[in-house]
Amino acid sequence: MYQLAQLNLADAIADMESPIMAGFVNATDRINALAAGSPGYVWSLESRPDDEKEDRVAIFGKESLLVNMTVWEDREALFDFVYNTMHKDIMIRKKEWFKKMPKMHMVLWFVPVGHYPTITEGKEKLDYLRKNGESPLAFSFKSKFSPKDVL
Repeated sequence: MYQLAQLNLADAIADMESPIMAGFVNATDRINALAAGSPGYVWSLESRPDDEKEDRVAIFGKESLLVNMTVWEDREALFDFVYNTMHKDIMIRKKEWFKKMPKMHMVLWFVPVGHYPTITEGKEKLDYLRKNGESPLAFSFKSKFSPKDVL
């Protein structure tokens, strides 16, 4: 059995303490709680124990880069959360808080049930997608791969 992992990056235009970022920062806990309560939600990076957390700056080389990673039961559950909840309101306003990313900054991939990916694993999947394009191993919402495509 497989579930869907996702990694997405956002490059902040200012420090999180800046008044420019206040709208985003003030919404973060509410949106994270909404995700955690959404049908199909399984796990998020924030729930990893501190002693297992990786240094996102060391991995991506940029202090301003925010990393979000979650696991969902399936593509439909993640899609519904991203585009059919209050989360979409944050996405509409992203230009207020984040720089335009020059390269693909989001990746989806299948993980075995019970596997919670690391940031390093997510970066590897994103690098694979950037280099090779969409495949069952790493893809975006544009593709409709299923776990059967990975086997």
